[in-house]
Amino acid sequence: MPKASRVIAVGPMPPEKSAYALARYSRSPDSIRESIDWVRRHDSAKFLESFYFQYGHASVADLGHVVLCFEGISELAATEIEDEQLWDGQARSSRYQDFSRSGFITPSGLDGVHESAYNAAATRLLAAYHVIHRKMVEFLTDKLPMPEQMKEDAYRRNIAARAFDVARYALFLGIPTGVGQVTSIRTLERQIRRLRSSEYGEVRGIAEEIAEACALPPACVWDETGQTDPVAPTLARHVDPDTHASASQRDLKQWAVQNLPAATSTPTVPVDLVDLVKPDDTHSEIVATLLYPVTERSFRELYDLARDWPPSRRNEVVDVALGSRTRRDELLRAFRGGPYVFDIVMDIGAYRDLHRHRRCQQFRQAYSARLGYETPGAITDAGLEEDYQTVMDATFVTISEIGGNAADYLLPFAARGRFLFKMDFAEAEYITKLRSGVKGHFSYRRIAWEMKLRMEEIEPELGRLIEATPPWIEDPLTR
Repeated sequence: MPKASRVIAVGPMPPEKSAYALARYSRSPDSIRESIDWVRRHDSAKFLESFYFQYGHASVADLGHVVLCFEGISELAATEIEDEQLWDGQARSSRYQDFSRSGFITPSGLDGVHESAYNAAATRLLAAYHVIHRKMVEFLTDKLPMPEQMKEDAYRRNIAARAFDVARYALFLGIPTGVGQVTSIRTLERQIRRLRSSEYGEVRGIAEEIAEACALPPACVWDETGQTDPVAPTLARHVDPDTHASASQRDLKQWAVQNLPAATSTPTVPVDLVDLVKPDDTHSEIVATLLYPVTERSFRELYDLARDWPPSRRNEVVDVALGSRTRRDELLRAFRGGPYVFDIVMDIGAYRDLHRHRRCQQFRQAYSARLGYETPGAITDAGLEEDYQTVMDATFVTISEIGGNAADYLLPFAARGRFLFKMDFAEAEYITKLRSGVKGHFSYRRIAWEMKLRMEEIEPELGRLIEATPPWIEDPLTR
């Protein structure tokens, strides 16, 4: 008699039924086959209503997963969608796809004059993107002759990809893109609630569409018979906006305006690894992290301020941040962290790449044009600097004239921003090693190398373990 397998593969099931079946399996002596048969005869919605939404058994919602795709959304919205730590997905690549014919998204709320200015600036950026790519292909073809052992089609693909690495600096947050994601029901609930409280109307609208899609059968199915059950109907009824997060940001911003001293004038460095005073200064670290996204100050400045404050002053910031918290709300992300805090000034394109690293806590300051923009060395080498600066300068003038959230959509990938990454050493080693490699984009390669150098300064015995590739070592025909 053949031995029964101890491993049983279970076929795809509707997410809520999968969660119900596995949750029941953990709560009864029955086999998984018996648990699935049980679920076929019983209402999964009642179970989830009771155990997940009423009793708070959140782990139940980790057992059902939903596949969603977002099409025709802006790069700005895509970044917001992806801002979940327990998230798996992919977005359209700026290295392998030509965005010059994709058009652009014009945000709502612009009056006639500002809408015309926005559309004109967006059109100029797309035209510049197309020209830069074409001329960079010519420049790189002359600079990097095809190796004898390389096939021509592979050579052309590599040249085109490297040219897109430069041309992408003229792309902007209003470019349409696509994202595919796989998340648990629990993460999806958190995502919808967060998106529903966004400052951007497009993002709030996407949150509503996610809930609507969960209440319906899937629009795209694998097998011919199709799935007629709604994707996640119970979830769709329990996703109110995350008002605590938005209220906390508002209250902290007001506190910062009213209480912080004048900002110190310090040089802007690309990567600053702050030497945290441990283990007795976690309080200051949390306070600095709470204030970081609502100010334009470096983390080091905020951390030094918080360390000098008495505990009562730091508690005031914490109390302001948590004043809107209800029993349902988790602690804010700022209360999570790691021993190494990297405050990074980089272009938005590089941020879009590094944003994919989820074994760390990430924070960003408000999008703006205040830190200027990057000019890739290849732009200068190819003789394109004057035209490039002309279109960038004109774009930044238009951004200033438009103002408000709508202006963020016009920010080019070249625009600099300030971003905070908190992580442990293993993640620092992983990011630095991976992102410094010759296959990577030159922008984040420089960031990864700077991360290694800062680690060697703070933790020389650990920093020596990081095998990173210096940015001056190049192999542009490798992908």
